[in-house]
Amino acid sequence: MVRPFAVKGRGLKKRKKSKEEAYDDDDQEQPEQHQEEEEEEEEAHDVDEEQLEQHLEEEKEEDGGQVNEGEDEKRAMTAVNELQGIPKVVSKSNQSARKSVVFVLERASLEVGKVGKSYAILNSDDHANFLRRHGKDPASYRPDIVHQALLAILDSPLNKAGRLKAVYVKTEKGVLFEVKPYVRIPRTFKRFCGIMLQLLQKLSISAVNKREKLLRVIKNPVTQHLPVNCRRIGFSYSSEKLVKLRDYVSVVSDDDDLVFVVGAMAHGKIDNEYTDDFIAVSGYPLSAACCIGRICNALEEKWNIL
Repeated sequence: MVRPFAVKGRGLKKRKKSKEEAYDDDDQEQPEQHQEEEEEEEEAHDVDEEQLEQHLEEEKEEDGGQVNEGEDEKRAMTAVNELQGIPKVVSKSNQSARKSVVFVLERASLEVGKVGKSYAILNSDDHANFLRRHGKDPASYRPDIVHQALLAILDSPLNKAGRLKAVYVKTEKGVLFEVKPYVRIPRTFKRFCGIMLQLLQKLSISAVNKREKLLRVIKNPVTQHLPVNCRRIGFSYSSEKLVKLRDYVSVVSDDDDLVFVVGAMAHGKIDNEYTDDFIAVSGYPLSAACCIGRICNALEEKWNIL
């Protein structure tokens, strides 16, 4: 009996053809799927205005004391889970009626983007290829600048002496948040980015085992949060007014609170529309941390803080 080779060959051809068709179908679906993934990656996780208003209304209700005991316990438990390892630092000095200092960090690079399947604070070291693929300059994404600036402010003897009133940070996207003077900012950059990501997503971060908000997103503009009688001083290398900071600070009256506006970006200059004075403290471009160090040293010498 002859074996039906022809029938077997036909079956193989059919199977090969079906596999090729299936492979071709996958090729046709891949561009659409890849395009959907790119669209998801391009979406930035910004702070919504409605979400911010709802968050502020909840804060007002908490201040009024009209909160049930069950909700109070739930919020206390979520506060513990929100931020572990960031304690509240208690200053040894007493806050009196002495004039204080406020720092405003402008144009901080804290942008949230979806990289792959997770969200992250975009930076030039870890996401350079991602930023180039989406037509963005990696050199502009420097969240390490605001990290170093916050460490320089909060670790200074000026803050430990109780002279720092508040720190406000405004991002490139226009999100404004407040940092309490007694916050202990993470030393490592990776953990700092995790805290900033959590802040921009949840709008506030509470202390460990407490309901007090150490970092919280607030409404613009920053001028409505500044002291009433204050002198607002902006810093930029491009300013034509070059001064020696120690002499400049010594002449300033002690009757007014001081607000220092410093840029926390890699390139460009700050908006000086709401500043009373716009000065330069060096003939060379300085980093934000170096500029803040000079400010703190000048004030510590003025107020005899050792």
